[in-house]
Amino acid sequence: MEEMVEQIELLLEQNDKQPLRDYLNNLNISDVEELIDELPEYGPLFIEILSINRAVNVFRILDFPTQERIIKKLPGTKISEIITELPPDDRTAFLGELHGDAVKALILHLSPADRKETLSLLGYKEDSVGRLMTPDYIAVKKSWDVNRVLEHIRKFGKNSETIDVIYVLGDKGVLLDDIRIREILLVDPDTKISQLMDGRLIALKATDPQEEAINIFRMNNRTALPVTDDENILLGIVTVDDILWIANEEYTEDIQKIGGTEALDEPYLDINLFKLVRKRVGWLIVLFLGEMLTATAMGYFGDEIGLVVALAFFLPLIISSGGNSGSQASTLIIQAMALGEVTVADWWRVMRRELLSGLMLGMILGIIGFFRISVWSMFSTVYGPHWLLIAFTVGFALIGVVLWGSLAGSMLPLVLKKLGADPATSSAPFVATLVDVTGLIIYFSIASIIMHDILHPVVQHAAVVHRLQP
Repeated sequence: MEEMVEQIELLLEQNDKQPLRDYLNNLNISDVEELIDELPEYGPLFIEILSINRAVNVFRILDFPTQERIIKKLPGTKISEIITELPPDDRTAFLGELHGDAVKALILHLSPADRKETLSLLGYKEDSVGRLMTPDYIAVKKSWDVNRVLEHIRKFGKNSETIDVIYVLGDKGVLLDDIRIREILLVDPDTKISQLMDGRLIALKATDPQEEAINIFRMNNRTALPVTDDENILLGIVTVDDILWIANEEYTEDIQKIGGTEALDEPYLDINLFKLVRKRVGWLIVLFLGEMLTATAMGYFGDEIGLVVALAFFLPLIISSGGNSGSQASTLIIQAMALGEVTVADWWRVMRRELLSGLMLGMILGIIGFFRISVWSMFSTVYGPHWLLIAFTVGFALIGVVLWGSLAGSMLPLVLKKLGADPATSSAPFVATLVDVTGLIIYFSIASIIMHDILHPVVQHAAVVHRLQP
């Protein structure tokens, strides 16, 4: 890349566009995209001097902020060429990110047919399959023979998004089946299409969520899938390259939410600093207010802490263990839901597994905590004469807190999904905050039970003395 950048800078210094054009046209489109990232101020120039076909292919793989920045600096003729030549799905994705006035201005560059098609695609919800589909596909009739199909492909295949799959239509455009091109190429030319149909059709609905389409592509190993309406009329197709882009966006958004922020709609280094702060501050305030409940809980158990100071030594241990187990469970379930491995209907199976795994994990940590206090007490008196009771308290508290953390972390994503919210919003920090507060209550409740004879007589005596004071 450094070598390419140096070569480009040398050509730019010569101020001669033809050698620069020749050099760029001989690069892979991914190399040109990287050059635009390295030299953003020359992005519009690179797109302008590239051949239109290569300019479109480069433009379609750029991230939206870069696309927007470039399109604003291109001359009108180049804008018209790019918008016209962009595949319908990529054009829709780009226009869908723009503000209304910009969309209106760019749509004016399209032909009446393309304008109608684009407006139709923009009519679907932002996160629906309809926004991804392209109407450029090869469709045939079941009564045709292979010879006629091949002639049709030669005539119209150039304008199709893909010819890997051929779609068989019935009356009024109803989708009957899809046939892979290899099956057509390997049979006798006089074979009827109806003889090749097997009825194993997989199709998407235009109103389906894009996340659902990602799972269907993943499970069925397809390069393209047809998109139909409620009456099974073929509207377009979605190709795997668009699904890969959406899958990457979904993954990035979920990771950001799991980290306890709102999803960023721009690359990290490009987003405005104040916008970045605004995206992060909301969750931080919510988590901060939640953590304030921890102080409230500690204040409620202040007498116990004052009487057995050693209990306070293990607060970080208890809090972090519960939060960590909750974060683990939450992350695992969110990922499993994203991959389609777990649904809301599986809630009991999830709960049963987390009950057992949380109990085993808690027992492992509880045993370690018990022996740590026991061994330490052989060489130190820091835990006082009641070290054995403290060891039992910490051991059982770890079992309870880790078990509760596992249950809370696994159930929250499912509950949010059931309520129609994004499971990723039950992020690890949110689960950790919830488990922090409840973990304290579990810890001190167990301490009150195990150390009852030590704590309560003294506490009751203190209360009586307090009441007797004038």
